[in-house]
Amino acid sequence: MKATQLVLRCYAENKSEQWHAVCLDLNLAAQGDSFDEVESKLREMIAEYVFDALVGEDKGHAAYFMNRKAPASMWLKYYLHCALFRVLSLTDGVYRLFDETLPLTPYSNCR
Repeated sequence: MKATQLVLRCYAENKSEQWHAVCLDLNLAAQGDSFDEVESKLREMIAEYVFDALVGEDKGHAAYFMNRKAPASMWLKYYLHCALFRVLSLTDGVYRLFDETLPLTPYSNCR
């Protein structure tokens, strides 16, 4: 496995005073009242998802669950904001990019 395959691409958006976060590589989403809350929820969701896919009841379908990507429209939005943030040094309080590291040890606290 390549090191780049261990990094999950995510973004969060503030819509109507509610934060929505998405993990593009696993097609997971969470929402919360603040960026920190939604990032924490998504991080926990990723850990539980990986546990279920690799160790839990879904392990027979791990190949499918670990390769379930978000729709192309969400990836386009992510890469558009990557370009705006990195090339133009644009930052705002509405949209944030962040990476999560794929858990190497399945999350055992969820069971």
